[in-house]
Amino acid sequence: MAAQSVQMVNTELPDILELREVRQVYKDPNGKEHVVIEGLNLLIEDLPGKGEFVVILGSSGCGKSHILRYLSGLQTPTSGDVLIDGRPRLSTDYVGMVFQAYSSLEHYTVLENVALGLKYRGVAKKDRETKAMAMIEKVGLKGHEHKFAKAPTLSGGQLQRVAIARSLAYDSKILLMDEPFGALDIETRGKMQDLLAEIWTSIEPTIIMVTHAIDEAVYLGDRIYVMGGSPSNIIKEFVSPLPLVRNRQMKRESAFIHMVQEIEDFMMSL
Repeated sequence: MAAQSVQMVNTELPDILELREVRQVYKDPNGKEHVVIEGLNLLIEDLPGKGEFVVILGSSGCGKSHILRYLSGLQTPTSGDVLIDGRPRLSTDYVGMVFQAYSSLEHYTVLENVALGLKYRGVAKKDRETKAMAMIEKVGLKGHEHKFAKAPTLSGGQLQRVAIARSLAYDSKILLMDEPFGALDIETRGKMQDLLAEIWTSIEPTIIMVTHAIDEAVYLGDRIYVMGGSPSNIIKEFVSPLPLVRNRQMKRESAFIHMVQEIEDFMMSL
């Protein structure tokens, strides 16, 4: 039996993203059904003056990335509803997503990669390059715009900056991130966390990120959801007590340390 899902409270605020009673079933080679997700609900509203930063934690294989795939349109659940802006998701809806694996086109420059979505949307070259350059500057890649987006020309952290800029250039309202810093070294990962925190407070997008790192979740998220159970759904919500603007000093403060320990204790008890 699936664990009981966290109750989502729907206020009068506009809805941005929502999953309702989502169920995911796969069949093995013998035709036997395996229910991976059951009764999953998620609601993200448009908070006045800020976007939300939602982080999803859970053990490997619990279905965390499924949530991002549903919202991005890469996968349709077996049953249940996926809504954007309070209406059923359309095939034409675009929601930017950053993966752990580098997703830039190596034969394109940084500028061409960041402007790619705008090009497919039919935006004029001058306009799309102007917008792309604004995002390239925002993620700290000014001066690299004419380099090819590949290693070793760019580092791993720089390639993830390209992916973030590309998603924000196309639509700065919503950003999905699936373990985006998992392949980076500790120093680069810390810098990317700082960058993402700065983007969140300056551009104010709604960000949903999947990660395995509890400290990363606490540092970045204002709401943290834990997935668990078998079949899986969202079983616990943690609301961050940290101020909106984040900095590394917070990682040494008691509120941060206490929340990391609280989430770790809860997940170890599952």
